Amino acid sequence: MKRLFGLIGTPLSHSFSKTYFTEKFASEKILDAKYKEFPLKEIGMLPELIEKNPDLLGLNVTIPYKLKVMNFMDEVDSVANDVGAVNTIVVTRDKDYSKSISLKGYNTDVKGFELSLVPIIGPEHTSALVLGSGGAARAIIYVLKKLGIDYKVVSRNPTGGRSISYDDLTKDIMESHSLIINSSPVGIEPNTGAAPNIPYEYLNSTHILYDLIYNPEETEFLKRGKLAGATTKNGLEMLKAQAEKSWEIWNL
Repeated sequence: MKRLFGLIGTPLSHSFSKTYFTEKFASEKILDAKYKEFPLKEIGMLPELIEKNPDLLGLNVTIPYKLKVMNFMDEVDSVANDVGAVNTIVVTRDKDYSKSISLKGYNTDVKGFELSLVPIIGPEHTSALVLGSGGAARAIIYVLKKLGIDYKVVSRNPTGGRSISYDDLTKDIMESHSLIINSSPVGIEPNTGAAPNIPYEYLNSTHILYDLIYNPEETEFLKRGKLAGATTKNGLEMLKAQAEKSWEIWNL
């Protein structure tokens, strides 16, 4: 029986995770593992999925379930607990693959984002805008705090404090926050013509625009940043780094 790993979320048409792991297994001659996509219409379907796939030993979690999936965990590691979001699950079963199942949640987005961000920032990048307020945003905020970078969260439904609305983005705020990170799904396949509603006219060559989306390779958000002279980066390197961390966790 091959070890089964997979991805849950909806939609999954944008994801490269299956391709990444399939190519990894082939290139590294890992013959006892396979990776599948499991589009779930609702997170409540998770227990049934695990029961119906007795060879399933690990899952990645994508939008929109990184927060909701925590309610299904028997245990959560310290980083995921601090972040408040899970994107990697270890499924532990009795050796006889009985119905005694335990789920432990981790957050590898933190490692993936940090490894991909640090090489492109400098001492001048002291303030960031995080677009979106979901599970991915929480991992970003965790890393920004660790690096000592001040931040504001830009949301359609701001809650006060560090959270502001898109309408609050003035020239001063845009110019004083030289790192802008899109953690929202705006611009993802199939809505590739969409872009977060920020005032792009206030961007300049001092800005870095980082989009967690990697499909398409260059989102409308990044295109507009590039036109303004900003440095741009998509989320593919982050995906690869967090995927490798997931694989490491699954094989502990």
